[in-house]
Amino acid sequence: MTLPAADTQAVRLEGPWTHRDVAANGARFHIAELGEGPLVLMLHGFPQFWWTWREQLTALADAGYRAVAMDLRGVGGSDRTPRGYDPGNLALDVTGVIRSLGEPDAALVGHGLGGYLAWTAAVMRPQLVRRLVPVSMPHPRRWRAAMLADLRGGSSSFVWGLQRPWLPERQLVADDAAEVGELIRDWSGPHQPDDKTVDAYRQAMLIPSTAHCSVEPYRWLIRSLARPDGVQFYRRMRRPVRVPVLHLHGSLDPVMRTRTAAGSGEFVEAPYRWRLFDGVGHFPHEEDPAAFSAELVNWLRDPEPDR
Repeated sequence: MTLPAADTQAVRLEGPWTHRDVAANGARFHIAELGEGPLVLMLHGFPQFWWTWREQLTALADAGYRAVAMDLRGVGGSDRTPRGYDPGNLALDVTGVIRSLGEPDAALVGHGLGGYLAWTAAVMRPQLVRRLVPVSMPHPRRWRAAMLADLRGGSSSFVWGLQRPWLPERQLVADDAAEVGELIRDWSGPHQPDDKTVDAYRQAMLIPSTAHCSVEPYRWLIRSLARPDGVQFYRRMRRPVRVPVLHLHGSLDPVMRTRTAAGSGEFVEAPYRWRLFDGVGHFPHEEDPAAFSAELVNWLRDPEPDR
């Protein structure tokens, strides 16, 4: 199969939502939004883009929220800048989008890398984060410890493999980004994505420079471990998260192991709720969208999430 030539219009998929661009932190970011009410900002992971939240956009809007899914820097319809892919700057992209949307704060929902940035934003700009929902992602300090302790397991081997120059990018786009489909299917549980879903993610990866920009955050994670900027970042992440946290994870996640993610509550000085979805892999919001959305909406509505 040969996919058509890709450009940024390929990611503006039709639906009940509207598309537009917003400026933040010196760049332009594409968002899809739906509904009115308190802001819930959703951040995608690798190797995806905003469309991974299509089910939650409608569920949150129906529940009375302003649901917004953004494309991270370098992905989808957002700007592909030559630099700025460290987690501190990427988190400032997120909080900048909150301000550009004219909102005082947001509930952040982030999957994978998006979850890493959500954790980071809650520490760096706590006044802009009302609640926090990391999905399939432990706290950054917890993940760092796991990567150093087990170089061959789970996400560690994948992240270390991305450190080679240029080869990972070439592999991602080879054969019409076939590897993207393989990764999504391998990381999913028994509820495999359909061909239409996989083709959308492959198409997005084929947009020029996306593959390179997608792997740059993971390169920073390893290359900065002994550098001053990395040491400073992880010291900063010692600050506790002081907003309510709903931590969601799939029991069959082969990328982020359950035992690694489950210890993240030690970094939270606020109500913390851990929810494990049985029979689900790395993408619980897509593999079981009804259960995921119900859990998310019920928690957001709960005025006392520590009960």
